[in-house]
Amino acid sequence: MVVAERSDPAADALPEDASWVDRIVAVTGWDPQRARTVDWTAVESRLGTALPGDYKRLAELFGLGAFDGFLQLSVPDAPFKSSDIVRQSQWLAEWARAHGNRLWEPYALFPAPGGLLEWAGSKQADRFYWLTEGPDPDKWPIVMSEEIPDSWQRFDGSTAEFVHRMLTVPDHPFSTARYFDVHWFQSYRSLEAAGG
Repeated sequence: MVVAERSDPAADALPEDASWVDRIVAVTGWDPQRARTVDWTAVESRLGTALPGDYKRLAELFGLGAFDGFLQLSVPDAPFKSSDIVRQSQWLAEWARAHGNRLWEPYALFPAPGGLLEWAGSKQADRFYWLTEGPDPDKWPIVMSEEIPDSWQRFDGSTAEFVHRMLTVPDHPFSTARYFDVHWFQSYRSLEAAGG
């Protein structure tokens, strides 16, 4: 077997200062005309916190779905509780109050100060959280875990940078670039429209 590395022509056409979100759009070939409108004031009010700006842009541009059939983005008003960022956060907080926090140790869950706030998951039961440290959500690091004890890993970068690197960097901890040369986003928009 011969593996040839190549650069992505769409990504090569981007200016050097392109945002991480723009890079994800380019590498997946996504049509930004499919963007949806989200009332972020209402979402953040229900959630009880502001959210990272690049996550909000990803949620608007892509909506409910999965990158490379792996990373499933949680978005507001998704038809399933496990895919809805607000309902998932509330459900996890209730579960932790009733059963304890040991599944997330050494962390606490949001709304605890500095707690974990889940923004994505995978079909392989990986979970992706923001560590809500500090008042600026654009500076929150990402922590992720596999469904095994003590598997926490930390990424000190933005949400969109994490997703882009997952798609394009083979040695990223949750890389899909090891398996795919072409990257995509699979929209679950038909499920959103049908209400589940």
